[in-house]
Amino acid sequence: MIMKRLFDFIMSLFLLIISSIPMLTIALLMKATSRGPVLYWSDRVGKGNTIFKMPKFRTMKINTPAVATHLLKNPDRYLTPIGKFLRKSSLDELPQLFSILKGDMSFVGPRPALFNQDDLIEFRTQKGVHVLSPGLTGWAQINGRDEIPIPVKVDFDEYYLKHRSFLLDMKILLMTLFKVLRSEGIKH
Repeated sequence: MIMKRLFDFIMSLFLLIISSIPMLTIALLMKATSRGPVLYWSDRVGKGNTIFKMPKFRTMKINTPAVATHLLKNPDRYLTPIGKFLRKSSLDELPQLFSILKGDMSFVGPRPALFNQDDLIEFRTQKGVHVLSPGLTGWAQINGRDEIPIPVKVDFDEYYLKHRSFLLDMKILLMTLFKVLRSEGIKH
């Protein structure tokens, strides 16, 4: 696990440096097209079911209810002018590199649950998945992302828990890159 943390630290620092100009550009575009802060700080469930603040570029209008997007009626009406593009391209996730650098997250692991996703948190705890650091991507993300029901997502998370390795992490990262480039598995 020391090697995984070292990889996370070095890669997140490197990616933060090379993505600083695109991140600044996104921030300026957001300020020009939408009221409110550039970053949205979400209470998420981390390793050991502890709560941490996870940053994302804000893709929703201010005062949008703090629930998972799939629970909103007509979620598209809450999107900012560039929100749909940021989500489809996954560029809204770039600030999570800071969470990886800090150690709240890893590149690969189960996606961090919202603090109020009680069913997801309970299923993960029952399967022992809560012992993992949450990830920017994970086995469930490359096997369906937003399109799979929570019990199936947790089964994928459990598979990762039981089979995790550096090679599996590299496979997940590579597959994630291909899926992001093709915008696969994204509903909103």
